Amino acid sequence: MSVLPREELRGLFLFEHLSEEQLDWIDEHAVLEQYTGGTTVMREGEPATCFYLLLSGALRMTRLVGGTEVETIRSDQRGAYCGATQFFVHQETEHTYGASVHAVSDLTFLTLPAAEFATEFRRWFPMATHLLEGMYLGWRNSDTVIGSRRRLLALGELSAGLTHELNNPAAAAVRATASLRERVAGMRHKLAMLAKKNVDPTLLEQLLDIQEQLVKQVASAPKLTAMQQADREDEIGDWFDDHGIDQGWDLADIYVRAGLTVPDLDRLLDAVGETFLDGAVRWLAYALETEMLMGEIEDSTTRISVLVGKAKQYSQMDRAPHQWIDVHEGLDSTLVMLAGKIAPGIRVVKEYDHAIPRIPAYAGELNQVWTNVIDNALGAMGAEGTLTLRTSRVDDHVHVEIGDTGPGIPAEVRQRIFEPFFTTKPVGQGTGLGLDISWRIVVERHQGDLRVESAPGDTRFTVCLPVSEQSVI
Repeated sequence: MSVLPREELRGLFLFEHLSEEQLDWIDEHAVLEQYTGGTTVMREGEPATCFYLLLSGALRMTRLVGGTEVETIRSDQRGAYCGATQFFVHQETEHTYGASVHAVSDLTFLTLPAAEFATEFRRWFPMATHLLEGMYLGWRNSDTVIGSRRRLLALGELSAGLTHELNNPAAAAVRATASLRERVAGMRHKLAMLAKKNVDPTLLEQLLDIQEQLVKQVASAPKLTAMQQADREDEIGDWFDDHGIDQGWDLADIYVRAGLTVPDLDRLLDAVGETFLDGAVRWLAYALETEMLMGEIEDSTTRISVLVGKAKQYSQMDRAPHQWIDVHEGLDSTLVMLAGKIAPGIRVVKEYDHAIPRIPAYAGELNQVWTNVIDNALGAMGAEGTLTLRTSRVDDHVHVEIGDTGPGIPAEVRQRIFEPFFTTKPVGQGTGLGLDISWRIVVERHQGDLRVESAPGDTRFTVCLPVSEQSVI
């Protein structure tokens, strides 16, 4: 008995051009399977033993992404197929289902055994099978190679940027350490010279006290403009000249950078007197410069520590994949990682709403989104422009807007920018995967939304993320 009338079999779009002999084989090997609404027809990863064609009802297809089930397709089209859809491909390992299929309503499938259908299919369409198999395997291999290459290039660029940022404070710390060694040696030498002059112990104690008082002022030294710096150096230089201090202009710069003024020098004079003033001034200069160098070393090493912390935050290597996050931390760490790509003519503007709440998210994956969008914005602007990062809360979503002042995205391109492998960059400079990956992370992974608005001089990508946990579809 036929599984379906011949006209119904030929009415399925996959079978409409088959010969009578081929339809006979389908009719002989096909089985009708019925499922009630809510049941699971097949599970992702299980052996792919059957090829399914939908005859009636509705189904939904899902895939597991990082432990979360994401719906990819929902269909009630008669003749839609699923299951062992790569049955025609020869491979060493066993075929498995690439997705799970669930019955949305009561449904009926026409089912074919995958292994037997593959053998017959290759006999029916030998050339088509070779072409399909080559296309499938070629796409899969190129996707793997391009994806790996892209990740390596991105890692190399980020590493180069981080190395560049680390190099500056590290070099500053090395220079300051070398200078500090010289200043400490000079300070010991001056102290020995003072001791040789048979300084009264009480006077030496006063000198040490005033040194401690003045050195403490270094940390709170005011930031001066170039004009203020020059005026104050003239004042202190004149004071040194009035009191017979040779080469006072060399010392004036140190005293001004340390935040000292003429009244401070008067206090020093009152404490040590004219006799020991020259030696005291030079010894104090060494002490002040030593303190400033130690401050520079502290600032440099703190900067290194902050950069390493930002790198850890970006990579999320010591944190759980899913957590409640502050989106500003991810944006800031991404800017640090991309610092090497931010041209001197690019101005970065942050308009953060720090009142927005933490959100449940996969922080490492969102950092990948920020990287892709910001990198595209920097590439669009080139050597100069303004990169704007803006955050806000709109109803039950947090909005992260990344804007640039580049030439804009034409309307015909804007409709395709989230398509995989679509890129406007020259051959070899882009894979067309960045925004596709970003869209899937935001929309499928976080049940959010990714939008783009663009006009010449004003392009804005807006990432909308829910502020509460979302139930899996």
